[in-house]
Amino acid sequence: MELSVRGGDIIETAADTIIINLFAGVTVPGGATGVVDKALGGAIQGLAADGEFKGELNELAVLHPRGGITARRVIVVGLGQAEELNLDRVRQAAGTAAKEARKKNAQVVASIVHGSGIGGLDSELAAAALVEGTLLGLYQFQGAKSKAEDQGIKQLLLVEKDEARLEAVRRGARVGQTLAEATNLARDITNQPANLMIPEKMALLAQEMARREGLTVTVLDEQEMEKKGMGALLGVARGSQEPPRLIVLRYQASPPTSKTVALVGKGLTFDSGGISLKAREGLENMKMDKAGGAAVLAAMQAIARLKPAINVLGIIAATENMPGGRAQKPGDVVRAMDGKTIEIISTDAEGRLILADAVTYARELNANLIVDVATLTGAVRTALGTQAAAIIANNQSLVQEVVAAGERAGERFWPLPTYPEYKEQYKSQVADIKNVGGSAAGTITGGLIIGEFAGTTPWAHLDIAGVAWGERELPYQPKGATGFSVRTLVNMVLSMTN
Repeated sequence: MELSVRGGDIIETAADTIIINLFAGVTVPGGATGVVDKALGGAIQGLAADGEFKGELNELAVLHPRGGITARRVIVVGLGQAEELNLDRVRQAAGTAAKEARKKNAQVVASIVHGSGIGGLDSELAAAALVEGTLLGLYQFQGAKSKAEDQGIKQLLLVEKDEARLEAVRRGARVGQTLAEATNLARDITNQPANLMIPEKMALLAQEMARREGLTVTVLDEQEMEKKGMGALLGVARGSQEPPRLIVLRYQASPPTSKTVALVGKGLTFDSGGISLKAREGLENMKMDKAGGAAVLAAMQAIARLKPAINVLGIIAATENMPGGRAQKPGDVVRAMDGKTIEIISTDAEGRLILADAVTYARELNANLIVDVATLTGAVRTALGTQAAAIIANNQSLVQEVVAAGERAGERFWPLPTYPEYKEQYKSQVADIKNVGGSAAGTITGGLIIGEFAGTTPWAHLDIAGVAWGERELPYQPKGATGFSVRTLVNMVLSMTN
């Protein structure tokens, strides 16, 4: 979809559909909505006065002008109470209105910037949120369909009458488009069936993206991982016919800087549970276990385009977890890259194993700070439901950075405790540690096992298992892969350069 920002009055904009907004309880619209209402002969006021449109969040009304406006339709979207307006409500309203425009077969849509001006939000941030909500809301996974669905809207025009805000709106629109496109890329990768997104294909995708975006890329195969001593990652891969890949993307800041942030993702292209086989119900959705790796790969695309003043590594551990004849077994002991030995209690606790070697490799590449992201535990869904991801970390300031970045992105993160007593749960009698700490505090112990390989490097683990896959459609989130954490990771990196 083509995106552009223009100055002027929205009623004079050449578009087949106009999108405006209204706060709850407002009966006499002001600003751009008031201009449109006047051109419509007070039609919006009439709806509000009759109680047919209350301005509640994501409420919609569709009007068909009869002269006064060149557009064939006007969509009014509710923003809710003015005092409760925030950037995520802008995203929701934008996604809701955009999907309604697509249902009406709109091709060229002009929208005011929700929340800017009378709404009191920063114009740049509001523009970014509007574009994010629109592009994320319109997302459709095309996948392996023999005939692609019509994506609908061909052009989105952001219209800003105040010239003093015009440049800020342009900057925000560019950032919003970059973040939304990256999130939708992560959704595509995660949604891909496991036979079409094997580890090798994920590596090829990363290489193609690196060439396009100007990143450096290295892909380690089995032999190279063996030389590095990555026994934890290779142990997980043993049961699969598909060879694993460790993907390393590098963004180098200009001018040069010595600080390097590593984003590390779990890229399980399919997780059967291995010998500790999962239940059959919902097993088809285990293609989503690559969501963390997809988020890191997609975040690197956005980082390459936004060019922060900090070096960034994107490391994706890509493999399948299958119960083949060579598969590792409960009771086995593997040696990780840093020399630690791990007793395998459950082969279905594989994410922490592949991330152990990936995090160690990030340290070898001189990362000053590490954030890993993974669909690690089912326990996190029990603890936090589908409303937030969990954070396990060894550094409180990094926790605050992640939470703040998530708030800007409309993604929630909740820190969990890391008391040293939890580490007692995964002590082993035959190895340095076990890969499972028992059912109690499973999300915490799973994260802390990864933390064993971060050493003293500031590190945070994001468990997105409860939020990476949506069971129902929301204003700017589809059913299926959500792309959760992409925008948080990018916002975090950008904030570290300020």
